[in-house]
Amino acid sequence: MAEIRDPSIALDRIDQAIIEVLRHEGRITYQKLSERVHLTPRPCLERVRKLEQSGVIRGYAAILDEKKLSAGLSLLVLVALSNQSGRAAQKAFEAKVRGCPQVLECHLISGAFDYSLRMRCRDMEHYRVLTEVWLDDPDLHIDKLVSHPELAMVKTGME
Repeated sequence: MAEIRDPSIALDRIDQAIIEVLRHEGRITYQKLSERVHLTPRPCLERVRKLEQSGVIRGYAAILDEKKLSAGLSLLVLVALSNQSGRAAQKAFEAKVRGCPQVLECHLISGAFDYSLRMRCRDMEHYRVLTEVWLDDPDLHIDKLVSHPELAMVKTGME
C-alpha cells in the first residue's frame, strides 16, 4: 500500500484501498471501484474527488510499451555534476533533460550520482552523439555519465 508522506493528509483504510485499486486499474468504473472497496458508489466518488483535489491523485495516464512504439535502445543513465557546479548547473541540466524527448524520466537522487535518467534512443550512436553534446556544454557541468542498456523488463509499475 502507498504510504503518505504529507502528515496534513490523513488517509484511512478505505482511501488506501481506493489508491491501491486505482494504481493498477485507473480506468475502473466507480461502480466496480465501490464494490472492490466496499462502499456505495456516491461516497466512493466523493472520496476519489477528495483525493484528486488534495493532490494525492495527480492524474491518470496510459502506460505505454516504449519498445512497441519505436524500435531502439532503452537505457538507465546515471549523471554526476561537478562538485563546484551549484544550483545554476542543476537548473540548466534539468531544463536540458525536460526539453529532450529521448529522456523519458529524470530523478534527482542522492549518493555518488546526482540524477538517474531513463532514456530511449534509436541506437547507441544516437545516444553517444546526444550525450557528447551534453558533455560539451559548459553550463551543464557534467562530471560523470554512466549508461546501462536495458536488457529486459522484469517488473512494471503496474504489477
